[in-house]
Amino acid sequence: MIEARLAAGALALALLGACAATPPVPTAARAELAPTGTLHAAINFGNPILAAKDAATGEPRGVSVDLSRELARRLGVPVQFVLYDAAGKVVDAVKSGAWDVAYVAIDPARAVDISYSGPYVVIEGAYLVQQDSPIRSNAEVDREGVRVAVGKGSAYDLFLSRSLKHAKLVRAPTSPAVVGLFLAQKLDVAAGVKQQLEADARRTPGLRLLEGRFMVINQAMGTPRARGEAGARYLREFVEEMKASGFVAEALQRHRIEGASVGPKTPVE
Repeated sequence: MIEARLAAGALALALLGACAATPPVPTAARAELAPTGTLHAAINFGNPILAAKDAATGEPRGVSVDLSRELARRLGVPVQFVLYDAAGKVVDAVKSGAWDVAYVAIDPARAVDISYSGPYVVIEGAYLVQQDSPIRSNAEVDREGVRVAVGKGSAYDLFLSRSLKHAKLVRAPTSPAVVGLFLAQKLDVAAGVKQQLEADARRTPGLRLLEGRFMVINQAMGTPRARGEAGARYLREFVEEMKASGFVAEALQRHRIEGASVGPKTPVE
């Protein structure tokens, strides 16, 4: 009995400590981040680094899911996941108010409508080719006649649309569909998340990744810019705390994510 009371007392002290360590959320920030009283979090299954469906339950899991739940806890509201299969679809939905927070790569084209935090994870974009392809390096991709498969509206699509001067982009509806399109149309290159392409190469003999990366993707939390600055600022502070505390690193480890690193410290302005 005494041990039970001591354990209960220790738990109460731990909870009090946790509450003391978490400063209250400003009223304006809560109103902007969860205006309906529920936090609607956009979860993109198109990027396996961020989220996936649990094989047993079908429920979303991943670092973006964990961050959403922690943010909702701090806001004192329930969380509802809004599910997408492509980052481009997440971005397209920003003006409709379908979500309150999202997890997308930082890109200047998206910043018109989305206020970003600093990056919480950094991942790599890579190229995939047939084993007998004459293309041996990333620098050889941007040539006349080369056709590159890419997920429509993805960070890779946006980046390559600006940077490729000679190669032609062929867009798949989602990032997970890129390799299928690449194979079906006998394209020259597939572009996407390095880990996704590695998994596809393991399933399909005769494919290889080009060495290195063609871009670094800074994945951030975002909120609709039209909502105001209070929520956006709180989101930036929240992400910095989640990185500094080890929350993001632990989530990546828990979900067995390889090839992604915790984003660098970013000043909150």
